Amino acid sequence: MSATAPDYSVPALDKALDILELLAGQSGGLAQGEIAERVERSASQIFRVLQTLQARGYIYRHPQSGLYSLSLRMFDLAHRHHGVRGLILAAQYPMRLLADRVRQSCNLGMLEAGRVLILAQVESPADFGFHVRVGATFPIDTTATGALLMAHQDDDVRDAWLASLQPRAGRAMAERLDTIREHGFERADDSIQPGVTDLVYPVFGPDRRVSAALTVPYISTSFSSGRLNDAEEHARSAAASITAGLGGAAGLGGAAAR
Repeated sequence: MSATAPDYSVPALDKALDILELLAGQSGGLAQGEIAERVERSASQIFRVLQTLQARGYIYRHPQSGLYSLSLRMFDLAHRHHGVRGLILAAQYPMRLLADRVRQSCNLGMLEAGRVLILAQVESPADFGFHVRVGATFPIDTTATGALLMAHQDDDVRDAWLASLQPRAGRAMAERLDTIREHGFERADDSIQPGVTDLVYPVFGPDRRVSAALTVPYISTSFSSGRLNDAEEHARSAAASITAGLGGAAGLGGAAAR
C-alpha cells in the first residue's frame, strides 16, 4: 500500500483565494450567489469568507447593488514590496523623459507567476498613443516584453518554459530567445496590435540579472518625434538610467549560464 502525502490545506483559505482569483478576472461585480456558483460552493459556505475579505479591505461590496468587487488592497501590498517599490521609483523619471522625447508611451514589465506583469506605464504626451493598464498581465509567448525577459533567464528556467510549448512553437521561440540574447534587446512587430513595433530593453539589478523590461510600443504617426531608430536609442538610454538608479550594471543575465 503506497503512502499518501499529508493534506495540509486550509479550506477557509482555499475559499478566500478562489474568491480573490475569481474577482480579479471580472470587469464588474458579482453577487454572492454568482460567486458561490463559480467557485463551486454554497452561498452559506462562502458567506463568512466574504465578510472577512470585506472587513480586511480585499474586496468591496457596493451598498446599492450588493455586488462584490476586488479592491486595490493587493495591488497596494505588491507596491509595498521593497524590490517592486524601488524599481518603480527608479523608473519614474527616466520613463517620463523617454515619453516626452519620443512622444510615445512606455511601460515597465516583469515576470510574475509565469506571466508578464505591467508595473508602470507613462502616457504619450501626444494626443494619440498606446495604453497598457498597470497591473495587467499577458502570456510570455505572445509579447515582445515576455520574450526579452525569458531570454535573460537562467538556462534551466528558459529550457523548462520552452519545453512547455508545442514543439514547433518551442523551436521557433528558442531561436528568437537566442537572437535576443545575442543583440541584448528586442525589436518586433506587436503580435496583438497591428501597426505597433515593440522596442524592448532590459533593466538590470545589482546582481547583474534582468529585473524588468522597458517597452516602447512605437506607433508611427504624425505625432511621432524622430525616427524609429532614434526611439531605440532613447529607450536604450532610459533602460540604462533605470539600471543605474537600482545600483545595477548591465550583465549577461541568463546568458551567463551558457
